[in-house]
Amino acid sequence: MTEGEKMYDLCGRLFPICRSITGNGVRETFRIIQAEIPDIPIELHEVPTGTQVFDWTVPKEWNIRDAYIETPDGRKICEFKKNNLNILHYSVPVDATVSLSELREHITTLEDQPDLIPYASSYYKERWGFCMAYNELKSLPEGDYHVYIDSELKDGSLTYGQILIPGKFDEEILFSSYTCHPSMANNECSGPSLITALARYIKDMPERRYTYRLVLAPETIGAITYISRNLDHLKSHVRAAFNLTCVGDDRTYSIVHSRYGDTLADKILTNILKYHDPEYCDYPYTARGSDERQYQAPGVDVPMVCFCRSKYHVYPEYHTSADNMDLISPAGLQGSFDVMKKAIHALEYNRYYKTQTLCEPQLGKRGLVPTMSSKETYKSTLALKDLIAYADGRNDLVDISNIIGAPVDILIPLVDQLMECRLFREVAHD
Repeated sequence: MTEGEKMYDLCGRLFPICRSITGNGVRETFRIIQAEIPDIPIELHEVPTGTQVFDWTVPKEWNIRDAYIETPDGRKICEFKKNNLNILHYSVPVDATVSLSELREHITTLEDQPDLIPYASSYYKERWGFCMAYNELKSLPEGDYHVYIDSELKDGSLTYGQILIPGKFDEEILFSSYTCHPSMANNECSGPSLITALARYIKDMPERRYTYRLVLAPETIGAITYISRNLDHLKSHVRAAFNLTCVGDDRTYSIVHSRYGDTLADKILTNILKYHDPEYCDYPYTARGSDERQYQAPGVDVPMVCFCRSKYHVYPEYHTSADNMDLISPAGLQGSFDVMKKAIHALEYNRYYKTQTLCEPQLGKRGLVPTMSSKETYKSTLALKDLIAYADGRNDLVDISNIIGAPVDILIPLVDQLMECRLFREVAHD
């Protein structure tokens, strides 16, 4: 089973769960993820309702059991148990009879996508509501409608989790995603599935220079809560950070840059995507929309970029019932995993190197190039020779990759060979 197939299978198990920014759906999501990686502990935290987190307050916990609308002729529509997008998330309970005109005031639709159910929420203002396809709303007859929402808002807690995998040094690489949306495959399930796959991969690495921190929290309020409790540590330890979302389709790859586009994460992911898929989409920070907003906020300044395939707000199925399991694929998820795997290796090897010989080293006697020269052998060994030419202590490995036009994943095994032959040494750099 490929990693992409494992991730797709996990997405399928996460997809039906009704998640929100708090509640039992989030906890069930963590139970499933923990069972997927039983040998990698997830450290879970429950933050009580009313806790002040910077300018925000942790809201009441929301759980829902059932919801539907009953038409004048007794049919049930907008049934929560059939599609949890049918409910306005964080709706207060209601059991009432209303006219069609009053009902319309509580219905969210998409006129430009009339056959799709939108996703909508009201986390910080109490109201009730439903979501349905615009064409369905238009077809409803006049009359009295019974609206029923069996939900609960109470003092409870917000749940977030993190995985910490130690390395040789205490400098950290941070990966984040969120666990707060209901049944949307790309927008919700793909990010936690990729985090899970990366945890498995990082744990099995034979050697790690960096310590890896993987965080799953509700979007926005969860990230704010996490940062409020860990800000000093994040600012002093995190070298590069990646927010992972919408990583399951197979249309494109995308980077949303940090606020000034000048972090190590910007540099690494841009380099990887340039060679992995030259048609990738490059977005500035002004196109942000996920938890990179919180981690990159002024004064927080965690060096984070966002990695997507088709970016949130851009792909047409975003926040609708069309963001289903047919939109994502094992191949799409595998592609995202491969990009992040390359990013991890680039980070681990992104050091400053210097050649150990004066003038050009003889490579043939060390078995690094063929001992018979031809036009073809010259081409096949050019990356090796160019790598050596720019290993003067001024450039890190990604700099050299950008200068000579060779992917980092091509250069890494060459670095290993040159270090083994003692032609390279690592040098400090201010």
